[in-house]
Amino acid sequence: MALLLSGERPSAAAILLNPLRLLAAWIGKVRAANARRQAFGDLLELPPHRLQDMGITRTDLFDALASDPARGSRLLQDRRARRAAVWRNL
Repeated sequence: MALLLSGERPSAAAILLNPLRLLAAWIGKVRAANARRQAFGDLLELPPHRLQDMGITRTDLFDALASDPARGSRLLQDRRARRAAVWRNL
């Protein structure tokens, strides 16, 4: 048996789930998902030539919406970079 210092908690005590923390984390995820959908919705309302100025298309936005939330912005960034590289080489 290991000795515990007075300021240490047993590892079993750290595993307990706090329902309020779980609820707060869930609410945070819902808010983030809503903000993401709103941002993509705002981009979808832009005319195609404005999206083209930003280096993205509506198809890119739909693909980003359909992808994992953590990968959506990365997908847009990669496609913009690829189009910029092609444009520079023209």
